[in-house]
Amino acid sequence: MAFFKEFKEFAMRGNVIDMAVGVVIGAAFGKIISSLVDDIIMPLVGVATGGMNFTDFKWVIQKEIVDGKTQEVIQPLVTLNWGTWIQTIVDFIIVAFCIFVAVKAINSMRRKSEEAPAAPPAPTKEETLLTEIRDLLKQDVDSKK
Repeated sequence: MAFFKEFKEFAMRGNVIDMAVGVVIGAAFGKIISSLVDDIIMPLVGVATGGMNFTDFKWVIQKEIVDGKTQEVIQPLVTLNWGTWIQTIVDFIIVAFCIFVAVKAINSMRRKSEEAPAAPPAPTKEETLLTEIRDLLKQDVDSKK
């Protein structure tokens, strides 16, 4: 029972819940960026490069060997998929750039809220009373002149 109580205390901490929300949002953000790269940017890059699709680029290390009679694969094709690697790098650069822009915008908003001057604090009861006493003494001195 102590184990479950300890787990509940751990799971209900604010920072753990915030982290879980961040992971879920990060996963969704990653899907959005992957779709942006796969469905929008890479097709444009393909058109700009004459119809090349980077995921099709690979080096064959070992050719596939197929049995001529049964058409059964005896030895599978082994490739280095360097085009997929290039696309993954492009994904990373775009994700990193988007996160940079988002963090920069958030920091900019935080700076603006921090730069806004805070309203001066209201005087305490003691300060108000002392101010009234000072004003009364000043009036008394002025009236005797």
